Amino acid sequence: MVSGTLDAVDRRLVRELQRDGRAPFARLAAAVGVSEHTVGRRYRRLHAMGLRVIGVPGRHPAGATRWLLRVSCTPDASAKIADALARRPDTAWVSIASGGTELHCAFATRTTGERDALLLHKLPQTPQVVSVSAYCLLHAFDGASDAWHIPVPDAQGNEDRTTTPPAPASEPSVSETGLDAVDEQLMAELAKDGRATVSELAHATDRSPASITRRLDHLRSTAALRLAVDYIPEYLGYDMQVRFWLRVAPGQLGTVGTALAAHPEIPFAAVTTGASNLFATGLFRDTDELYQYLDHRIGTLPGVQSIETTPILREVKRLTYYPPATR
Repeated sequence: MVSGTLDAVDRRLVRELQRDGRAPFARLAAAVGVSEHTVGRRYRRLHAMGLRVIGVPGRHPAGATRWLLRVSCTPDASAKIADALARRPDTAWVSIASGGTELHCAFATRTTGERDALLLHKLPQTPQVVSVSAYCLLHAFDGASDAWHIPVPDAQGNEDRTTTPPAPASEPSVSETGLDAVDEQLMAELAKDGRATVSELAHATDRSPASITRRLDHLRSTAALRLAVDYIPEYLGYDMQVRFWLRVAPGQLGTVGTALAAHPEIPFAAVTTGASNLFATGLFRDTDELYQYLDHRIGTLPGVQSIETTPILREVKRLTYYPPATR
């Protein structure tokens, strides 16, 4: 499948799934403006092309620390090291960038032992690893997520890049929602398939359908759970994925991060430790669109002192739910 082969109906269906990943086909059909049969057929086609609806925490589990890694390695070892990182259950995503000599990785730790095992022992002892830069993620901005919100196509198939699905008014931390072992099991099942039926979830968790319905409603109403659509942007014509490493004046971090999170080109923006103290992911159709964004959008934000842009060559591991803490 190549980019640009999806039509306006496909894009509207993806968009509606981003609004509510568990919406029944009948509701999706009414929103898209086609028959329920057409929605079912289009969804199955998109699913075969790699589309996934998955459940992810609205906030990262309490007690966990998130990290971003930039791993420099020799070109002949990048794929092997990236695959090894992708197999780890504590990594959320792994990508190869910068001509194949740099890996980007997001992972979470709950103890200093877990952190040190990877940063002080595993990676430094890996052959062909040249250097490792670790950035502790301090704050992720509302409106940005680990999943991309596609532009809205109008009736003529043109895309409006000015709006994104509304973010929840507030998203309490997981600890504030009082998750128990069954909730965590339910979250883990939804991480495999966010559109799993209530009956399937009840069977997997050994609970009644009524109990699962109540728990689902609670998880979603408290924003402990959100549903993300994971899809390959190239199929929608967006062939450039980049990472932005920004150096921002400390007093402007909130202003710049909030502005970035509101841009439809930015799926994720967060404050980190390090000389580059603000990190963002961007998606663009081509190099010209990226240039226009750099020159007219991100480059004009107050407090931005420098921008490093690294193109992503390959995504080895995509959006993944972090496993629940060991009890």
